[in-house]
Formats: sequence, C-alpha cells, structure tokens
Amino acid sequence: MTALTAAGLLMSLCTGFAEARSTSPASAMRADPSTARSVALRHTGDPEPGVVPETPTRSRETRTPVDIPADVTAGIAVFDRLTGDFTELHQADRPFRAASVVKLLLALDFLWSRGPSYEVPQADRVRIGAMLSSSDDAAASHYWATGGGSAMITRMVSRLGLTGTAPPPAAHPGHWGYSATTAADTVRVYRYLLDEAAPPVRDLVLGSLRRSTRCAADGFDQYFGLPSAFEAPGTVKQGWSGFTSGGCAGSAVSPAHTSGGAARTGPGHAGLADGTLLDLTSDALHTTGTVGPDDRAVVAVLTLHPDGTPYGTAYSRITTLTGSLDVPGAVSPSGTRFATWGSGVRVRAAATTSAAALTTLPAGVHVLVGCQQQGGIVSVPPYVNDWWAYLPQYGGWITNVYINSPGNTLPNVPRCP
Repeated sequence: MTALTAAGLLMSLCTGFAEARSTSPASAMRADPSTARSVALRHTGDPEPGVVPETPTRSRETRTPVDIPADVTAGIAVFDRLTGDFTELHQADRPFRAASVVKLLLALDFLWSRGPSYEVPQADRVRIGAMLSSSDDAAASHYWATGGGSAMITRMVSRLGLTGTAPPPAAHPGHWGYSATTAADTVRVYRYLLDEAAPPVRDLVLGSLRRSTRCAADGFDQYFGLPSAFEAPGTVKQGWSGFTSGGCAGSAVSPAHTSGGAARTGPGHAGLADGTLLDLTSDALHTTGTVGPDDRAVVAVLTLHPDGTPYGTAYSRITTLTGSLDVPGAVSPSGTRFATWGSGVRVRAAATTSAAALTTLPAGVHVLVGCQQQGGIVSVPPYVNDWWAYLPQYGGWITNVYINSPGNTLPNVPRCP
C-alpha cells in the first residue's frame, strides 16, 4: 500500500492500529494461489491477480465459463426445475464424504414415519432447525444416536432411490459426516423435498434451510458458494470437513471441523460396502441448495481440496466456481471481488477502528466490495491507509490495508455516496 502524508503517518502512529491479529505485511502484494494452474470445464481467461470481477446478471450468453483449479476435485450437478434438464454435470456420480450435507437425510429419516399428521415435538423442531440452518453438529449426533446410526442412511437410500449414497465406511461406523454422497443424489434429495414431500415435512426442512445463518454453530463462516455467488438463494445447506480456521463471530481460529467427531485418518482412503474408496484425507467443502424464483434451480457443488488448504482459499475457490455455473434464474451480486490477507481481519459497523466489530473474515478470503470511502486511519507498518471498503454481503467495512491491491484506493470501485 502507498503511504499517506507525513502528517497522516504521524497521526496514524497515535490513533491507528492493526485490524488483524497476526500476518506478514509483505503478503499484501502476493497473488492468490487459487488463480493459478486451473483445469476448465470450458475455456476461460486468467483473472487479474487478487481481483475477481462480478457481473450483475446471469445468462447463458454472458456468464463466465466454469474453471476448476487443478488440485481441486469437484462433483457438480445443476438441475433446472422449469425445463426438467440438467444445465451442468461434472463427475456428478463421484462419491464424496458428505460432511454436514448428510444432515438433510437425518432430518428426513426422523420425519419419515410421523405421517399423516407429522406432529413434531417443539424440542425437535428447534433441534432440526439448528441442525439445518446453523449446521449444529450436536443436533446431528443426537439423531444419529437415537435413529440407529448407519441404518438411517440405508433407509433413506431405499426410500429416495439414491444410487451413490452410503453409510460411513466400516472402519468409521459412528461418524455421520463420513457418509458418502454424490452431487446427483443431493439434487435428488432437494427434488424430493420440493416436489414430493408432505407439506409439513417440506415446510419444516426447507423453512430451516431458508434461514441459513452466516455463522455456523461451530464458528465457521458458512456463506461460501451459493450465498456469496448469487443474490438471495432460496435454500442453502453447506458442508465442510478438515479445516481448522473458519473466521466468523469474532473468532479467527475455530476448532477443527471433522464431521461427526471423527478423527482424521491420515493419508489414504476408506472402503464403502460396495468397495468404492472414499477420500477421508482431503479437506471437503460443499455448497448445496436452490436458486431463483420458486426455487427454479437445484445446485450441488461438492469439492475436495489438498489437505491443509486454508479455509479462506477453499471458500474463495468454491464461490468462484459456483458463480461461474449455468444456474437458471440466478442473479449475481454487483461489485468487485478482491483477495484479502491477514488473520482475524475484522468487519466493522462503520469505516473506523472504533466502530463495533460485526465479525471476522476467514484468513485470505476473497470479498465482494461495493464501494469505498475515507475513514479512520489504520497503520500496519509499513502500510498506512485511511480508505475503507464496504462489503455489502457483510453489511460492514474493512480497511483497505488488508485488501490485495496496489495503492490506497481500489481500482474500478466507486466512492460510496
């Protein structure tokens, strides 16, 4: 970052302070590694390092081609409920460990035999709501223990005609997050909920997914993928496993999220009952849900990242990937995405360090910037800056010091009115 005047620098040393716990300032000028070495579903150009432009509307003629980083494994399925066709399919039948996406099946299994009245105790309504909207692991473990564990998955496979979903490997029978699923099966689950489930079941499950929270129960920011790539998705259910820092809610370092309390097995795979090998080592990040008027599109993007990938890097990769898909009815948010640097970068209620901290960012995540303005001076030697960026998806501000861009101001970003 360029410096302010000498007077501004002197003032900053008295009043400014770092907005992040610890980092190497030199990294401010490094390009995000996720922009390099990618394998495309369709040809795409390389973005400017640190900047990912967004388009305000979606169409098959103007959308950005899909680009999957070379070291990311992805299973993708996008179904258009209006036409009855898939608009995207990529390794849609490849099995992934489901992580918290399996919570959809746990909820459905609990509700399945409660018809025709589908009376649900209030305690279970609250528990299911927390399990689905804020991805509460304790709630999932409760239903796993009371519902028969792996038998819940076996029952739902039969009921919904799922072809790639399976209980956890025999070596990990108690860990619900190690159940296997596919992008195609995930779409099938949503289609059942939307078009076939009894109204009380549909209202409870989809109603909870429509209230998805930014901060999950374990402190991870779960607005990657669909919530960041598109304006107001209809429903959202996310999954993550293996990461150790998720930002959010003032906690820059969250406990390792390993799905169902499972300890990581080390390098290798575990076999499912049919002999299929399931990767339990790579870090998993999944985004699923519905987009568009009347939940027109059903989207499932399941991804694996090299073990040790920073959460912010995976978060940004899956968001960029999801935003490039052909998703009928989707609208992209306006603004420009920039890479950030630093750990524990705070999003504040106003453009000053004295304003309340709304949350923290996952380290190194890309953020969507709507506009910028001058505010309180922040000094992170050797950088000094009084410009701040407004993040519409967070409803708050971060100092430009922690945005990867040369100069105090961000290119092609308007001044806030």
